[in-house]
Amino acid sequence: MDASSESVADESVRLRQHLSNLKGMLRRAGLLRGEDTSQDVTLLLDGLFGIATEVEQRIAQQTAELAAANDRLQREVLRRVQAEDAVRASERDWRLIIDNLPAGIVLMKPDGEVEVMNQPMLTYFGRTFEELKGWTASDVVHPDDRQSVLERFVRSVQTGEPYINEERHLGLDGAYRWFQVRGKLLRGQDGGVVRWCVLHTDIDERRRAEDAVRSSERDLKLIIDTIPGLAWSARPDGGADFFNRHYLEFVGLAPERVRDWGWTDAVHPHDLENLATVWRQVLLSEVPGSAEARLRRHDGEYRWCLFRVDALRDQAGKVVKWYGINTDIEDRKRTEAELGALKDQLYRENLALRHEVDRTSMFEEIVGASKTLKTVLSRIAKVAPTDSTVFISGETGTGKELIARAVHKRSSRAGRAFVSVNCAALAPTLISSELFGHEKGAFTGATQRRLGRFELADGGTIFLDEVGELLPETQAMLLRVLQEREFERVGGTHPVEVDVRVIAATNRDLKAAIGAGSFRQDLYYRLNVFPIEVPPLRERRDDLLMLVEYFVQRYASRAGKHVRSIDKKTLDLLQAYDWPGNIRELQNVIERSVILSSGSVFAVDELWLSTQSLHPVPRTAPVAVNHGDPRSEREIIETALAESRGRVAGPSGAAAKLNTPPRTLEHRIKALKIDKSRFKFR
Repeated sequence: MDASSESVADESVRLRQHLSNLKGMLRRAGLLRGEDTSQDVTLLLDGLFGIATEVEQRIAQQTAELAAANDRLQREVLRRVQAEDAVRASERDWRLIIDNLPAGIVLMKPDGEVEVMNQPMLTYFGRTFEELKGWTASDVVHPDDRQSVLERFVRSVQTGEPYINEERHLGLDGAYRWFQVRGKLLRGQDGGVVRWCVLHTDIDERRRAEDAVRSSERDLKLIIDTIPGLAWSARPDGGADFFNRHYLEFVGLAPERVRDWGWTDAVHPHDLENLATVWRQVLLSEVPGSAEARLRRHDGEYRWCLFRVDALRDQAGKVVKWYGINTDIEDRKRTEAELGALKDQLYRENLALRHEVDRTSMFEEIVGASKTLKTVLSRIAKVAPTDSTVFISGETGTGKELIARAVHKRSSRAGRAFVSVNCAALAPTLISSELFGHEKGAFTGATQRRLGRFELADGGTIFLDEVGELLPETQAMLLRVLQEREFERVGGTHPVEVDVRVIAATNRDLKAAIGAGSFRQDLYYRLNVFPIEVPPLRERRDDLLMLVEYFVQRYASRAGKHVRSIDKKTLDLLQAYDWPGNIRELQNVIERSVILSSGSVFAVDELWLSTQSLHPVPRTAPVAVNHGDPRSEREIIETALAESRGRVAGPSGAAAKLNTPPRTLEHRIKALKIDKSRFKFR
């Protein structure tokens, strides 16, 4: 029972007590005597008791109603408490969500005063909520943006339109960052503004990237505008959409008139059809193309231009843009026109010159008509019919093997073999076997008899190139062949007779080698029966034009190209060069130039020729040790090995220090049983 019910019961008890007390007072007053009380008093008392009973009933009824109301009130209070707890939990969840959003959230009153600001915003600004409530008067907005921000905000308030702006805000670190601010008005049922809901998104990186792109675009446009050519671009369908500054200046067109200008208006009428055909083919095939046409300049003059175009494709290979450049080739075309009148005459002169070369100057692929070369050819003609040994000397690359072949072809042995041997290319341990052959079992790996080069050349000619590189033992065997016309195979015991004409060649000074002890004097005299000195190319400058013409036509024919003339600048360049590599270097330069050439005029890149004349090193012989005194020779070789730490070959090797071929030195080291390894760590 609650307090209200208890008070009603207490009142009922007190009322009964009052009635009882009243009845006692009436008796004491003589108004009530026993059973025969007067009717009035009795009626009065009965009325009072009736009233008391009715009051008591009403009190009980009200007590029940109050108890029911109290119960309803308690349930309502409990419901409201639970609802308030749910609301507070929802508010906590909502706050947790907005505080963890990767963006700034702000709720403001209609006048702009901040009501709510999430944690990312407070963290960025590094200020309290109270400091940021009046943002319009603070410095959080960049001074350059503040006026436009306020104007946009007022306009949004007045029109009800959403607020969208990009502005800079001051952070805790003292730096301004770009934000995209999007605000929306929240209205009540009456249409009035309730509050602003504002979203702040950090776009600083995007703005920096956009600024970088814009800067790059400006730089790119500057580059394109300064390209020394007429640059343009077109859409995939071929419609032109850009012309650089040089193009507009060339045709005399203002930038604002580009949209209404057709580029074909500036093309010469006689060239337009061909240019349009090429352009259509490029668009259909989607491959790069080029064409030549005349383009009208701003002063009305037509100038020849080379139109070139290429495609930009996406990842799928689809053309998304065409880029082209027109290069002014007017000077080149004029030069071609001037040269065109001379081409036929030059061609006829070339034919006549070739005929003259074939008639008087060609000698077994030896090209030239200079006095020095004629002397060589005269000596070849005199010695070729004989069987005399010929000794050819000259710098590397002068064509010593050609001279040897010419001697062979004009001799009575022309129908027999011509065997060429490069003595410098043979291994020291195998050179005797290569030249003279070997018997089965002569050494490890000799599983059968093998004929040497001299036997293969029997009845013909053997050409020993770089003969100065032969080892002393091989020199002795060669001397026997020259003297006795016989030799023994390696591992053999019976002499083998041969009828061979020997032609030897070297780029070394064998007389100096004889003085140094690395070449036999008697062998030198056997070889030097009929000497022929091949002049270097720098002493045959009168032959240079013939040689160039010969090699150009030779390699152009092999490459399937048609070269009709030679650039004058190239001729001057070739004439001024000293050609340290002689004919071989000239041949290589011309072959390379023919391969890379694309027109009918032959030209050589001057970068391929040394800017300084590289005179060849004089032909000298290696400084050899004294083979007659093994102890002295051993001491010399060991001293060189000690200085080079056991290295034989190479620029810092012992062979270089002794000016001796590496394989010759290796042979002597092996013969003297010198251990190279003991010098490596000294």
